Order: sequence, then structure tokens, then C-alpha cells
Amino acid sequence: MIPAIRTWIVACVTAGGMLAALPAHSQISDGVVKLGVINDQSGPFSSLTGPGSVLAIRMAVEDMKPQLGDIRVEILVADHQNKPDVGVATVKRWLDVDNIDAVLDVSNSSVALGVQTLIRERNKVALYGIIGTTELTGKQCAKTGFSWVHDAYALVSGPVKTLTKGPEDTWYFLGADFEFGKNMVQVAKRLVTARGGKTVGEAFHPMSEADFSSYLLQAQGSKAKMVAFANAGTQLVNVMKQWQEFGMQGGGQRPIATLLSVADVHAAGMDVMQGLTATTAWYWGLNDDTRAFAKRFFARFNAMPTESQAGMYSATMHYLKAVAATKTDATDAVVSRMREVPVDDMFAKGARLRPDGKLAHDFLLVTVKTKQESKAPWDYYKVDAVIPSSDAFTSLEASDCPLVTDAAKSK
Repeated sequence: MIPAIRTWIVACVTAGGMLAALPAHSQISDGVVKLGVINDQSGPFSSLTGPGSVLAIRMAVEDMKPQLGDIRVEILVADHQNKPDVGVATVKRWLDVDNIDAVLDVSNSSVALGVQTLIRERNKVALYGIIGTTELTGKQCAKTGFSWVHDAYALVSGPVKTLTKGPEDTWYFLGADFEFGKNMVQVAKRLVTARGGKTVGEAFHPMSEADFSSYLLQAQGSKAKMVAFANAGTQLVNVMKQWQEFGMQGGGQRPIATLLSVADVHAAGMDVMQGLTATTAWYWGLNDDTRAFAKRFFARFNAMPTESQAGMYSATMHYLKAVAATKTDATDAVVSRMREVPVDDMFAKGARLRPDGKLAHDFLLVTVKTKQESKAPWDYYKVDAVIPSSDAFTSLEASDCPLVTDAAKSK
């Protein structure tokens, strides 16, 4: 039996009031644009997405009031509990009964693949946040499904390409035993081999795992130069705490996070996370624009935004700008507008949606600072390098997305 999912309407806004009549020229189905936000609201990934993503989406809706005019927007929210059956059933109900126009965030690879099938069948929009599996914009791509933040290749390519020079650079992988972790390790191993390095071991842990001692002992025994963790949220926090407890922090092996957020560093503390290397799609302290958004977000959430939360603000803004420009929520018109206009905001500068659904934007290679290096609260990252979008993602030439034509591949 599928557990009950609580759903809330958290925004219903118009420039002229909730009951304002739609102008005659607008073609908004049911008189309202409906957004369905589904993610991990209380589990291991809730700090990366969760209520913070809902707030970021709400902020985008509020900021779009002047452009939307009398177009009303509703936001429905649900917790998929990291269970594909729960997530897919919820989205199916939203699409078939509540007539939502777009699914947002999702933040779980297995759920996302199920959602992708639904939106493809019903010609609806999905704006995905932190989805690791490359299948989403590969073999399972959809013309209305957009991966806004990252995928497994983008997350592992920075550290692997930077740290792997030859056969002496060895890797051990510890991943979460579900689609995200498995896909992340598979992609990373392929890149290690391509760079001339060697994978000396791998292991996968259950989603509910809290004791990583046996896994860490295996990693230590492998004598790999790099130990990479293909997990996130509370899983990553717990494994890094035990990494420190076992004295591995100064043991000569370098820890790599394939998915790291400032929320993880804040939860574990800089003493635990210092020296951890990762690739990230966005950092709140990068420039004046990112800091301005972060200041507004922090005032309402008491935490700095993660890359996923910032990405969901950007995705929502881009979608609603297309609705405002076309004066309709008809999928084909909105998607066409989204693809025509670049994304140029505090999340991504001059970024465009590729034929496979990826938002092509730059990434950052970062290392967690020591307490001595940190100058202010939440000042956690040293930016080691900017990774251009052309290097961050798999090339269109190598894409196995059926929507990528020969003409697009040749560009």
C-alpha cells in the first residue's frame, strides 16, 4: 500500500490579487498555472532540496509577479520518501486529477526516470534538480524534461580529470545502493580508465546505512590514493565523521565527494569536512549576484542555499518567463520559448538548453576550507577551478538521446 502523501498549496499569487480574472487574451488552462514540487522533505537528502527548494520556488513565483500580471500560480508539494512507487503515483495523480503543468525538483534518480515516462506520455514539463543518472538525458530523454543542476558525469568529471594522470592514481568507490550511486560509480570508473588511472575496489551501502566502519576499512585496505563517496546528505555526513574517527583524515588517502553541498559541511562541521574535494554546479559565495540571492534566502530559511535550491529558483523563473511571454501554459509553446531564450541569472550566465534536455552551464571544482581559512559563517569553499560547460557534460556527439539529431551532433 502506498503511504499517504501530504500535499499543500504553498503559493497562489497574482499581481492583482488571488481572485483577479484572467485577461481575455491569456490561454491558461483551468485559469491557473500549477506547479508540482516533489522531493525528499524529511529524509537523507532533505537539506539539499526539501523545504529549501520549495522556498526557492516560492521566491521565484513571487519575483515573477510583475511579469505574470493576472496569471495565477499554484504550487503543490509532496514528499516522495525516496520511494519510486510513492513518487510516481503522486505525480501520476497530479497529472491526471490535479492537471498540473510542470513537475519540479524530484531529487531522486529512480523517481525521476518514472516521472520522465509520465511527462513524455502526457506532454507535460519537468524541471529536474539534483538528478545523478545520465539516463535522464540519455536513452530516456524527453523533449519536455530538463536537467537543470547536474548529472553524474558533471559531478565526477572535475575531480577525476584533475586528479587522474596515470596508473599510479588509484580509486576506491563507496556508493549508495540505488540508481544515483550505481550510475555515479559507473560513470566515474569509465572516466578513471579513460584518464589512465585504475579502480582498485568498490562497495555499495543501503540507503538506511548509518555505520560505515566496515566499508571504510575496505577502502583503507585498498590503499587507493582517492576514496570517492557516491552518496549525499546525511549519508555523506556520517561517513565523513567516521572517516575522521578512524584517523583516515591524515592517513594519506584523499576523500572525494561526488555530491557535496554547503548544507553537508554545515551539518558535519569544517573540522570533519576539511580537505574534501568536489564538483558543484553553484556556490552562494561566488560573486555579488549569488551573494545577493543567498542573503534573501537566508533571511527566510536561516541557512545558505544549496546548488539544488538555487537551481530550482532559476528553473522556475525561466519556466514562468516563458509562460509570461507566450501568455499560455500550453506545453509546446512554453517549451519552445524556453529553448529559444538563454538562461542568464545568478545560477547560470548565458546558458542554453541542449537538445537532450541538459542546461549547459559552468561548474566549480571546490575544496572545503579549514577553519583558519574561513573568513565568515558559511564561508566553506575554496574555488580551485571553473569547469566550462563544454568540459562538464558529455558532448552531444557522444549522446545517446534519441532527440539529438545528426545536425545537432555536428555543431
